[in-house]
Amino acid sequence: MDGRNVKEYTFDALYDRIGYVTQKAILFSGDIRQNVLFGESRAEATDENVRRSLELAQASEFVGKLPGGIDAPIAQGGANVSGGQKQRLSIARALARRPEILVFDDSFSALDYRTDSKLRAGLEKELKDTTRLIVAQRIGTIRNADKIIVLDEGRAVGIGTHDELLESCPVYREIARSQLSEEELGA
Repeated sequence: MDGRNVKEYTFDALYDRIGYVTQKAILFSGDIRQNVLFGESRAEATDENVRRSLELAQASEFVGKLPGGIDAPIAQGGANVSGGQKQRLSIARALARRPEILVFDDSFSALDYRTDSKLRAGLEKELKDTTRLIVAQRIGTIRNADKIIVLDEGRAVGIGTHDELLESCPVYREIARSQLSEEELGA
């Protein structure tokens, strides 16, 4: 990271540089602010940071409609919000850390296509210098990545851009054809 072997970093220094979002969003009882700012971080624990992170995570609209906004209560496990809302709050938590590396472990799967697209566009615009690792099963989620690694039964069977993989990787081509229209495939 930054030209240094990660083994040279202390755990805390490495941890401070990474934002991680799991496939299954985990929320805690408290309010939205507490959930977004949960955990140690070098980022500011301010309402401005919370709002910025919610906006980028495509969560500000639904949070704004809740009584109390960022002070709205969250039940244990997020039982009082939908799966997509939980996921967006979990993404906002990672963004609030202002990490150098973001890891999304199939964390866009609970989002509808429109929200997924808007979120990725916002990340590209606002976090150009942030390294993003995205584990996904939707081609649309990773289509514009600089590098895509295709796994089949735990083995890398293709590495490249979307267009390169359409040409060179039968597994990727099969997945793409099952998810994208002929127009989207560029036919």
